[in-house]
Amino acid sequence: MPDHFSESFSFDAPPFDDLSPEQEALVRGSLKRVSFPKGAVILTPDMDPAHVYVLARGHVQQLEAGEVVAVYGPADFFAFRAVMAGRASGVLQALDEVDAWQLPGATARALIAGNARFGAGVFADLSHRLSAVAQSRKSREFLSLMMVRVKDAYIRKPFFVDGGLDLVSVCRLLQAQGLGNALVRDTLDGVERIGMFTTTDLRDALLRDVPPRELAVREVAQFTLVSLPADAELSDALLAMIRHRVHRVLVRDGDEILGVLSQLDLMSFVSNHSHLIALQVEQASTIEELQRAALQMDSLIALLHSGGARVELISSLVSELNQQIFARLWSFVAPAELVANSCLIVMGSEGRGEQILKTDQDNALLLRDGYVCGELDQSVQRFNQALIAFGYPPCPGNIMVTNPLWCQPLAGFKDSLRQWLYGADPEGPMNLAIFMDARAVAGDASLLRQARDYAHSSMAGSDAFFARFAAALDQFSAPGGWWARLTSLRAGDDPVFDLKKLGTFPIVHGVRALALEHRLDEVSTAARLRTLVSRQHIAPDLARDLIEALHFVMGLKLKNNLHQKQLDQPLDNLTQLSSLGTLDRDLLKDSLAIIKRFRLFLRLHYKLDA
Repeated sequence: MPDHFSESFSFDAPPFDDLSPEQEALVRGSLKRVSFPKGAVILTPDMDPAHVYVLARGHVQQLEAGEVVAVYGPADFFAFRAVMAGRASGVLQALDEVDAWQLPGATARALIAGNARFGAGVFADLSHRLSAVAQSRKSREFLSLMMVRVKDAYIRKPFFVDGGLDLVSVCRLLQAQGLGNALVRDTLDGVERIGMFTTTDLRDALLRDVPPRELAVREVAQFTLVSLPADAELSDALLAMIRHRVHRVLVRDGDEILGVLSQLDLMSFVSNHSHLIALQVEQASTIEELQRAALQMDSLIALLHSGGARVELISSLVSELNQQIFARLWSFVAPAELVANSCLIVMGSEGRGEQILKTDQDNALLLRDGYVCGELDQSVQRFNQALIAFGYPPCPGNIMVTNPLWCQPLAGFKDSLRQWLYGADPEGPMNLAIFMDARAVAGDASLLRQARDYAHSSMAGSDAFFARFAAALDQFSAPGGWWARLTSLRAGDDPVFDLKKLGTFPIVHGVRALALEHRLDEVSTAARLRTLVSRQHIAPDLARDLIEALHFVMGLKLKNNLHQKQLDQPLDNLTQLSSLGTLDRDLLKDSLAIIKRFRLFLRLHYKLDA
């Protein structure tokens, strides 16, 4: 490939489309074509920024303070800022094989000095990049605030009224205090209880036949309140509000009530982020409005990840938001009678609360026996198509409400469960595994409870089934040969690691087998492990190590998928080992050792080698 060229470089893209013929000739005479291998460092703060680059092929990432703030692709230019400042503020690194045109810094400076429109185009782009860096810093500040303790946020001092006080008197007290709610002290069957009265309760009370002056506040107050300890993080408070669909939580120090933290005060504390997705979901009145909220999920995940939030916090928050989106959507597309006579469930990683970015749909519908809905087919089709538009891809295995196998009356599901347990279908155990991770998101949750109870009673004492179920671990080879590859990556050797098959699946499925055997109600892997420890079915140190290994691999997968999204690539579970730093390779090696230990435990427990 020649160093100098003129034919391949395009002057049609900004800011080069503003150059005069003489300036174009200057560029042609000084351009060189250069190539960089994948992973090559093009510029650092310690290097002399002698050139500007225009990408012809490949991608380059810009890192500031160790975080990715920009990714450049073909036709993008970079390093103008470094050339003008005389020093790079971050690192520019090739993400794959890169071909680029190299323009001397002296030529770039001459173009800026001699062409105001060209300079404006360059600095407009620099402004955009600086804005990206500033936004990244804002994200970090937002996340640091979310880690603040609840007691350090703005907590409104508790204002109590007696449960026997009439509503008019309560409203007078609230007016005098300038408040919109009060805590209610009351006694029921000799036991003191605390409730809350708000303007929403007043609205509902006014619709009653009893005059407000004759209605005691205890009759309309809410006594099922959500409490948090003062040392909880603000992220815990936000998650509790989203999970329980409340706008206020009590803050306690032991038995003492310190005050009330409202959603409005929490969001004001974190710089008025009142556009949180949960509020948009709650207020959505159309599918289009709900879609706008759902499409912001990936941006929220990227923000949380860039701010250093723990992967378990991200997955919990995403799980709660997804369930609310699914429930809201179902209420839009299904008749109220169908919603009341069915149970919409999510399964697999979504059911366990361990799916973060949208990878596929895993859902089903349990119908009440004897109930017939003429709009069933249209409803499930609308639900499926809307989820696709929301960014949730169809399930490759067709595990969705549109599949008759996953949309049945309760009696039909019980028949399917029996076939999965005792039939010859090789997919039976995995179908059962997916179903046993189910979580109800809308409708009558008792239908799921009955189906799960039926499965548990059918499996009782079936050691042969548990062994066959656990044996699914062997469908993916054990990672015994990965230690050498992880400790020494030779030139030309860039193995691909499947983060699901060799990382999360052995943990998730092994724990699921133990959960089935011991009839656990928990569905998340971490919750199952904690219950298994409490019942002395697994050693505490092994359970702790498995939770840490699972969260580490989930974090690697999230990081890899976010990177794939930046490059507009399809999301998968594969990662190039060469893309991992030394620390991550060491931690992955430790995780594989924990998984190997767990596999041995399961083989002995279920006598898989017998």
